[in-house]
Amino acid sequence: MELKAKAFKYGDDINTDYIISGKYKFKSNDMEVMAVHAMEELDPDYYAKMKPNGGFLVAGTNFGMGSSREQAPLVLIHSSTKAVLAKTFARIFYRNAINTGLPVVECDTDLIDDGDELVLDLTGGVLRDVTKGIDIAIKPLPPVMAQLLADGGLVEHFKKHGGFAL
Repeated sequence: MELKAKAFKYGDDINTDYIISGKYKFKSNDMEVMAVHAMEELDPDYYAKMKPNGGFLVAGTNFGMGSSREQAPLVLIHSSTKAVLAKTFARIFYRNAINTGLPVVECDTDLIDDGDELVLDLTGGVLRDVTKGIDIAIKPLPPVMAQLLADGGLVEHFKKHGGFAL
């Protein structure tokens, strides 16, 4: 699986309330409506930057910490975020992302700058920064998570296989 997009870089300790503010949690169950508000507390233009071509959300350490809002990965998917690249993830966010079909990749993000053109090769296990002409190693996903992601998330995996077959 290969994804190409521009990098949009943020910092460390981005919690799920920054991804989607609690003030929207009960206003709608429509992820398309909620996606307009993705990351707006950190970047009011995030949604506009991601639509229509999509992009990579690049962060530092501890991405997705906090309340672990289950809507957070879905809101990112619906905002056209192609993947989240970070040094480390909060574990609940990480699993929620895989279960909903959002690629999350652990790698050294220090070499990536805002606006860099990136190619993420999940199968080959490498992130190419086309702008800088460098390859960045990524932490491979465990096979079960790679399969869930390839199938589009946990629900799609169950639909495809009629259960939890791997």
